[in-house]
Amino acid sequence: MRVLVVGSGGREHALAWRLASSPSLTELHAAPGNPGIGSLATCHPVAADDGEALLALARSLEIGLVVVGPETPLVTGVADVLRHAGIAVYGPSAGAARIEGSKRFAKDVMAAAGIPTARLLATPRAPCVLKADGLAAGKGVAVCRTEEELEAGLREIGALGDDLLAEELLEGPEVSLLAICDGVDALALAPARDYKRAFDGDTGPNTGGMGSFAPVPGVDDLEELLDAFVRPVLAELGRRGTPFVGTLFAGLIVTADGPRVLEYNCRFGDPETQSVLPLVAGDFLQALVAAAGGSLAGVRLDRESGYAVTVVLAAGAYPAEGDRGNVIEGADRAEAAGALVFHSGTARRDGRLVTNGGRLLGVTATGATLSDARSSAYEAAALIRIDRARKRSDIALDVA
Repeated sequence: MRVLVVGSGGREHALAWRLASSPSLTELHAAPGNPGIGSLATCHPVAADDGEALLALARSLEIGLVVVGPETPLVTGVADVLRHAGIAVYGPSAGAARIEGSKRFAKDVMAAAGIPTARLLATPRAPCVLKADGLAAGKGVAVCRTEEELEAGLREIGALGDDLLAEELLEGPEVSLLAICDGVDALALAPARDYKRAFDGDTGPNTGGMGSFAPVPGVDDLEELLDAFVRPVLAELGRRGTPFVGTLFAGLIVTADGPRVLEYNCRFGDPETQSVLPLVAGDFLQALVAAAGGSLAGVRLDRESGYAVTVVLAAGAYPAEGDRGNVIEGADRAEAAGALVFHSGTARRDGRLVTNGGRLLGVTATGATLSDARSSAYEAAALIRIDRARKRSDIALDVA
């Protein structure tokens, strides 16, 4: 089967890496891809949000399955353009992708489906959480425990020019539950946890994610979580005429009163995917094909033993701004040490690998224990040299 991966980040590199191991894959393509993906697939200079150009590319290559990675193309309807033309797509329609594209829509779906979540506040007041209604690349959230933080959060979220929601502040450890969905049923992957804040100790501004690990110790009954937080949402979206086919990502927080949903995403998480996919045992491509075809019946994906930890190397000023043109050295040494190096913001210039974004690389390592995986990831990350780049030093430290 010929497969086209849409996107250019670390998540898409991880998807391409996992798909490349499928015995049923004959050709792997990416649009637009990145230098890391280019070592696995043929990359094409087509924007991820250009539905018509992607359709023309898929037709010319006789693609059997398109896997759409990022949220923006999904929310804007790229999957609809492809699907309406008869191209098999793993990724939800624009109607179903509203579960991420609009926080108010998601709250309405959760209320109808009986999903426990944070209570909306009529008026923002500390302590609370402020959220932009639309997409914000993982950064449209402000946690406000004090009046000063509330004032800053109102300015920050208000500057995005989007509708603003205020909800109660929930406390507890978070879990990212990624589920492969066929419109009716779901298959859970290893539960993960990401680290959203820019700096050690969960301080600083929100980012797209500075690292992750999987699985989360103590989160074992995945069928129970699917029954509570995924299948009811699939049923409600189906009832509304927008069945969800793709990855439904439930962002959970485990409170003293039990798990609650913080948000839903309509795609694989980044950087969670970089930690989850190395643990997948079985034909990942065939699972996506089955979901895209409308039935996961009989599909099984096992999990490798052990743990995976991903450490993100980011531009020094990220998330305020990225970095472009600085030479990246040592990625090959990190891979030779046994790590996976997933490219997020890189480019080729005069034959050399250089920076091209905010989050630059994700270094993933596995191990029999979480501590082993963490040590290996940081040892490999230390072999990479990028001027002015930085990383958090405490990814998975709180549980390893």
